Amino acid sequence: MAKTYNVLGMTCQGCANAVSNAIKVAVPDATIDVNLEGNAVTVESTGGAGGAEDDSIVKKAVEGAGFEYAGAV
Repeated sequence: MAKTYNVLGMTCQGCANAVSNAIKVAVPDATIDVNLEGNAVTVESTGGAGGAEDDSIVKKAVEGAGFEYAGAV
C-alpha cells in the first residue's frame, strides 16, 4: 500500500536523495517517490506501510535527515 507524506524543507535533488535514503534505511523494502514541487514523499512498502506505526517510522526517518515531517496526506 502506498502512502504520501508532506515533507517541508526539500529544495533540491540532494534533499530528495537524503529523505529517500533515510526512509529506505528505516523501511528497506519501500519504493520511494519524492515530489520536490509538491513537498511530498510517497512510500510504498510490501510490508504494509500505511498504519500509525509506519507513519511514526517515516516521521522519525524524515526528521533524522533534517527535514520537517508535516503529516500524511
